[in-house]
Amino acid sequence: MKASVRQKLAQTQDRLAELDRALADETIARDPARLQTLSRERAEIEPVASGFAAFCTAEVALHEAEVLREDAELRELAEAEIPRLQAELVRLEEELQRALLPRDPDDGRDVFLEIRAGTGGDEAALFAGDLLRMYLRYAQSQGWQTESISASEAELGGYKEVVVRISGHEVYGRLKFESGAHRVQRVPATEAQGRIHTSACTVAVLPQAEELDDIELPAEHLRIDTFRASGAGGQHINKTDSAVRITHLPTGLVVECQDDRSQHRNRAQALAVLAARLRDRREQEAHAKEAATRKQLIGSGDRSERIRTYNFPQGRVTDHRINLTVHKLDAILGGELDEVLDALALEHQASLIAELAA
Repeated sequence: MKASVRQKLAQTQDRLAELDRALADETIARDPARLQTLSRERAEIEPVASGFAAFCTAEVALHEAEVLREDAELRELAEAEIPRLQAELVRLEEELQRALLPRDPDDGRDVFLEIRAGTGGDEAALFAGDLLRMYLRYAQSQGWQTESISASEAELGGYKEVVVRISGHEVYGRLKFESGAHRVQRVPATEAQGRIHTSACTVAVLPQAEELDDIELPAEHLRIDTFRASGAGGQHINKTDSAVRITHLPTGLVVECQDDRSQHRNRAQALAVLAARLRDRREQEAHAKEAATRKQLIGSGDRSERIRTYNFPQGRVTDHRINLTVHKLDAILGGELDEVLDALALEHQASLIAELAA
């Protein structure tokens, strides 16, 4: 283990001891907010401190076994124990490296999932519908809640654009690597000569701001229009001006919401989506200033820009960022995304561990 990593772990143990002393203080017990903050911090670092203690114990045991190997009577016992302890140290060090990784503060947030048809016309719109079903089925398998925010349906089916809100445990942490251009290769139903077409959609996974106050939305920066909703929704939704369109004048961002009968609720939903988009833009700009490449950048929808390809003739899905190919197209489009999402998370962890060890 590198000396710098060991030092960080020792500091974690020292901090745990400080927290234990603070939590035993009666003045802290009388301050609920402070008590909650310190208790949360302790819960976060206690597994790291305990893991380092176990690592140190295994180190001592390995050293003792190596000393005992010099004793003729105990050599056989020591030589049997040393490989087990060496393997245990490797396992504990890997666990500690993962535990030390900085946690994305957004991982626990709910998200707005936006899917837009790109290159490919009607076929891209149909593919947008396929992607929406895939994510909704995955959300259902995770016990997450989904809510339609807005949808612009295409004439032959699917969507030109669709926005849904997904809420539940660690939604953003699980879906954040889905942002980008998704490409499909298949024979469209309208193709008479059986030729394979390539179409694309863009997916954006935006963490929801906890409060609108997180993002400044002064009234003078907003133009709010109401209009009559179109499409399905029953008689009432089409007879009143319940739909809301909000334009953010400084950036030109436009958000529409018309899926609810209540104009007030549609306005609140539209403001929440706008806040998420502005927050995402702000973070992208900050990362650009640091000259960091944002892996989740959304492409233009062009065929040449893609993070993943869904190839129907070969029944395969390829994630180009990690060179992962799985021949489970039907299962993945059916919402069985864990294999791909796990691989992306592990690759991200590996890159963070490399940075930590550098």
